[in-house]
Amino acid sequence: MSDEQNAEIGAEPSEAKTPRAYERSTIEFPYNDLADAIDIARAIHTNAGTSCTLDQLAAYTRQSMTSGAFRGRVANAGTFHLTDNERGEVKLTELGRRIVEAAREASAKAEAFLSVPLYERVYTHFKGYTLPPPAALERFMNEVGVATKQTDKARQAFMRSARQAGFFEHGEDRLVRPVTADSGPGTKPIEPAAPGATEKRHEDPGKRNGGGGDGPDLSGFHPFIQGLLKTLPEPETEWDLVARAKWLQTAANIFDLIYKGEGGIKIEAALAQRSPRPD
Repeated sequence: MSDEQNAEIGAEPSEAKTPRAYERSTIEFPYNDLADAIDIARAIHTNAGTSCTLDQLAAYTRQSMTSGAFRGRVANAGTFHLTDNERGEVKLTELGRRIVEAAREASAKAEAFLSVPLYERVYTHFKGYTLPPPAALERFMNEVGVATKQTDKARQAFMRSARQAGFFEHGEDRLVRPVTADSGPGTKPIEPAAPGATEKRHEDPGKRNGGGGDGPDLSGFHPFIQGLLKTLPEPETEWDLVARAKWLQTAANIFDLIYKGEGGIKIEAALAQRSPRPD
């Protein structure tokens, strides 16, 4: 759901754009979880079929149409692609109509989870690997576009939603796409979009590291190192001093996480004719 659509229903965009925020998120993510979005879809399905007005939906959910909590819930359902919200009307999408059917609910949940740009990015990056500890996962979310002050809320909603969508059936240390009864022959498999496809704000990482979408093979590196290298700007482009220092400090923090050894590294930006060489 676009920010324009969110604005029409009076909901705060999921990109954490608040007047007091100096840092804004650049990737879409929900503040509530998948179960809450499904509750909105069920309320529409049970009481109105496929669509209703905002005031009707507020009545179905026993909330005030002008309350922030209600607006947030409506925006949340849109972020999971269960509803289209515009011009005072809330309409179930094709995915929203499937998720309220018992026989198709499981596969629709997995698809709704992966339709969220942030969740798709995390799933794709850590697919086949164990998830990092909370602090490191929040750091990754920050690197891909979540504002620093929102990483804790984003992570908590992500964990709840992954659990509700069945991605933690084999343990909460890794994301495993569930196999569902209605994902057999003739059914479109649930596959996450390639990085950048569902989220136009972010360039395909492969293009940053070699052009043409075919970057160097980083599969032999630790996932944290892979993610770090993919954030490097292209050669011969402008990269300001503060951003360089932030990247280097992130690298130092990752080294602390994945390597053994005493002490740590602190990076500070300083103007110089040439970067000083280590002894």
